[in-house]
Amino acid sequence: MIANYHTHTARCQHAWGEDKEYVEQAIAAGMKVLGFSDHCPWVFPEGYVSRTRMFPEQLDDYFYSLEDLKREYARDITIYAGFEAEYIPELMEDQEKLLEGYPVDYMILGQHFTANEMTAPYTGFPTNSKAELKKYVDTVISGMETGKYAYVAHPDLFHFTGPDEVYEEYFLRLCQYLKAHDIPVEINLLGVVENRHYTSERFLKIAKKAGNSVIIGCDAHTPDRLSNAEYVNACRKMAEKLELPIVDFLPGLGVIER
Repeated sequence: MIANYHTHTARCQHAWGEDKEYVEQAIAAGMKVLGFSDHCPWVFPEGYVSRTRMFPEQLDDYFYSLEDLKREYARDITIYAGFEAEYIPELMEDQEKLLEGYPVDYMILGQHFTANEMTAPYTGFPTNSKAELKKYVDTVISGMETGKYAYVAHPDLFHFTGPDEVYEEYFLRLCQYLKAHDIPVEINLLGVVENRHYTSERFLKIAKKAGNSVIIGCDAHTPDRLSNAEYVNACRKMAEKLELPIVDFLPGLGVIER
């Protein structure tokens, strides 16, 4: 694995390790590209405080740290500074104002909620609601239509427990959309190694039907997740089993020529 675009930092309140440790583990693993995509802050109404993402007041520290690391390790690895964020239309304008002026290299879409986090349930909770599955897929596609996001993190995060034919109907629509826009499907290392419901073979079979390529995203919340070859090989074998082509770099986010 020579590139990973799904890396968190301790600022999100559920990851551990110093920024520099993530970089050094990636270099030790032979990576050429490391993209940081910590959970993006929102400007919430009514004084709500999220416990699963960085705070707005941490933005300066985040970018100062990553810019320093870009310079320090410029000969060893290409580092990008980005975010993982949901697409929540009513909050987008305030988020864009919050991020204005910061050197954001890219964003990935991680649809952990289909509405305001204050009221909406986590999309990873089990449900047999066809309406909620439809809302999830519709929201992800709408988010990608904005052109704001480079790819979809853990696209099968929505934990649908209803009929297989309903699951396939909606996730096939998502996979076909991604295929039409040349966006790879993520095999999420965190979900695979922790035996979560994502990334599942059920979903990858649908991706195979749609003709998708895949990209491995470490979803690293600790530095060691970037350098464990056994974990990466487990993800690679999932792709190879279904003959899904693996891409290394996201379009426009390859190795910077030095």
